[in-house]
Order: sequence, then C-alpha cells, then structure tokens
Amino acid sequence: MSDRYQQLVNTPIGKIVSKQIGLPSPVALERYERGQPVISGPVLLGAAPGGRLAAATAKVLAAIDADVHTPLQEHVRTAAADASLEAKVFNPDAAPEDQTFKALVFDAGGIEDSEQLREVWAFFAPTVRRVRKSGRVIVLGTTPADCTRPRQATAQRALEGFVRSVGKEVRKGATAQLIYVGAKAESELESTLRFCLSPKSAYVSGQVVRIAASASSAEGIDWELPLAGKFALVTGASRGIGKAIAKVLARDAAHVIGLDVPGLQRELEDTIGELGGSTLVLDITDDDAPARIATHLVEDHGGVDVVVHNAGVTRDKTLGRMDEDRWNMVLSINLSAQERIDDELLAREVIRENGRIVCVSSMSGIAGNAGQTNYATSKAGVIGMVESMAVPVAKKGLTINAVAPGFIETQMTAAMPIATREAGRRMSSLAQGGLPVDVAETIAWFASPASGGVNGNVVRVCGQSLIGA
Repeated sequence: MSDRYQQLVNTPIGKIVSKQIGLPSPVALERYERGQPVISGPVLLGAAPGGRLAAATAKVLAAIDADVHTPLQEHVRTAAADASLEAKVFNPDAAPEDQTFKALVFDAGGIEDSEQLREVWAFFAPTVRRVRKSGRVIVLGTTPADCTRPRQATAQRALEGFVRSVGKEVRKGATAQLIYVGAKAESELESTLRFCLSPKSAYVSGQVVRIAASASSAEGIDWELPLAGKFALVTGASRGIGKAIAKVLARDAAHVIGLDVPGLQRELEDTIGELGGSTLVLDITDDDAPARIATHLVEDHGGVDVVVHNAGVTRDKTLGRMDEDRWNMVLSINLSAQERIDDELLAREVIRENGRIVCVSSMSGIAGNAGQTNYATSKAGVIGMVESMAVPVAKKGLTINAVAPGFIETQMTAAMPIATREAGRRMSSLAQGGLPVDVAETIAWFASPASGGVNGNVVRVCGQSLIGA
C-alpha cells in the first residue's frame, strides 16, 4: 500500500506546508539495487586515541573503494595509509559549508573512561550536520563485557545512549548504528560494516550489534553472490515478508527451499518457482513436521546452510476475551514449532558447518502490545530462544540471530484502521513504514557466510521506532 502522506509532503507545496506547521517529513529512503556500490559518497573516518578498530575499518573501506577523508589525526591517517587508502584531509574549521559526507565512521574503542567520551563529541559535533540524505553514522566500540576495567566498560556502554540519540537527530533518512567488536574479533567486522554502510540497512537505525571472534572466515567470498552453493530453508515463504526473504536470498545465489501450509501451496510454488528453488508443503505444528523437514533436507539437498523461521500468525484479543485456542495456536506456530524444528535439525546435524539460524521476532515481543498478549509472548520467546541458544550453537560452528520488525507495509498493516496505520508509520525516527525487503536484507546479512562473528543478536528493523527500546 502506498504512503500517500509521504508522497504529499514531498511535493513542492507539501514541503513548504509541512515545514511551516511542523509535520513530519519522511524522505524516500535509498534501497539497494543489484550492482551498485556499497556506499555512494565520501566517508569521514575518525578515531579516539588508542583505538584498535580504525585499521580494520580502513581495510574494509579500501575493499569497497570508498572515498575516504580523515581529520588531522596521525593515528587515523596512519591506519588509512596502512590500508593503502589515499585519504583526503578534512579540517572542519576550514572546510566549506557545503562539504558533506555519506557516512561518518568513528572508532571509539580506545575510550577508557567517561572523561574521554569527549572524543565522541569532538568528532561529531562539527560534522553531524554534514551527513547527507540517507546517510550513515556508525560508531565502533569495544564490547563492554570484554573490557578489562569497570570505568572502561562504563564508557563503552555510554555509547549506546549517544548513538540512539544521534539516530533521532540526523533525519533526512539517515541512520545511526553502534557496532561493538569483541576481543580478537577485528577480522569479523567486514560483513557488518558493509551492511550498515549500504542501502541494505535503509530501515535499520539506533541498533547495537555485537561481534565476537569466530572460526569462520570471509576470505574468498563473492560479496555480490555471498550465498552461492548454499541451501536456505524459509518457512512461511509464499507471501509477504517470507516471499521477500526468499527473493533476497535467491538474489544472493542461495537455492531457496520454501515451506508453507497446504492451503498456500499454489502461491508457494509460484513464488519459489520463479526463483529456481524447491518447495516443501506441510504444517510446521504437525507432530511429525520436524522429522519430515530434516529428512527432506538431507535426502533432497544433503543438508541445509541457512534456516529462516519466518512462519507466524496473529490471533488478537485482549487477555480477558482470549480463548485457549487463540493462545495455543499463536504460541505453537510462532515459538514451539521453531524450537522443535531446531532441536531435530541440530540433533541430526542437518545444518552444515558455518550454518545460520535466523528467527523473526517482532517489536511486540520487545514493547508488548494491547490485544496481543499471545503474540507478544511468542515473539519475546523467540528472543529468549536466540539468547539461550547462542552459546550452544556456536560450539557447533553455527550462529543464531533474530530480526524484530516494526511497522512494515504488508497486507496486514494495510487492513489496519487509518489512524492506527498512520501512527505506526510516523512513530519512528524515519517517520515512515518499512518494506518487506528491509527485513529480508537484514536476514541476508545474518545469513552470510562472512557473518560468523554475529551471534545472539536481535536487530530491530523498525526505523528506530519510538516504542520499545
């Protein structure tokens, strides 16, 4: 469904009126199209003294052929030079007012105490207003749990408040993210930094991503076709967000195995057939569903590399009016079935080495929602499943993560009353609804073989919703 308000305020007269009376003015977000560079426009790279992440960041910027600028900081310019970057010098006191950047990237990993947080202000205060439309603000830090001193951990944790506030200030479709990089995980940064810099993260803002060391390697990966030779199971793949997930994973060269219920078989076959994938028709709540899925994956595909738990339903009623069937159905499909499937796949070692499990949670699971006690419980349970399984699956060389969509433009949201729909669209830093492809792009980042250090994360795809965290 089109956002007519957004179309109106972006007309010449609409821009004037909305500015005069203080209405939100959502801009059209830049989204990824095949073949385009990771980032189009100059990147300003800075770092606090003692940072350990500027060198790894510079290597990624060199790999994507970014147009890099640096302040007059010897340690930053040395990192750029070591990465063979011919970085230009940026002096905010002498730069023309019209000099702008597509991204501001700052290594705050060297900040040791609260007094040194001034380094963050010193870098961003004179530059944040130079961020372009659909630009990016990225802060890199040290995972607080990996800090050696309490004051260092305190300062690193403070970065979350900074980044989330910046995400609400930059406007113009720009976003802000914080990437915590754990001990000895510098080499795991590339996949996440590419995602956060690119238009693939258009509707992701105000998020905290934690990267840990892993045994996987991105060496030799084709960044245009990262899932070449991989098999990906997507549940609920016939329509909506599931259909978008299947399309994006297929774009990244995965063979997609789409799964859905018998009633949606025709839609499923049409969707997956266009992608050159294969289908599996069953109800995931059936007692024998996990065994049938595992057997199919082994016998027809030799295993699986990516499992995306997307299938889900809503059956809304306030708690006092909710019958047992509504409660049981939502919990069974949205949570219990995922647990049972994972248990079977893991026990039979169906998921191959460096495999990925990706779950779809919801903002309702974070913030709760009136009339959705069943749904919110199930989606909070998905988050609990990701957190509790992260360590066990890591021991098997796998990862598990989740996305938590906010207001996404689907058939379900199109059926909402207009007042509820408009509130859902505007109550975010980006002041608009997201698209199914935004959820799919985030899942594709989790699914990448290069994302081995990204484990146990829950990333909201909500435009930095003002509801919840």
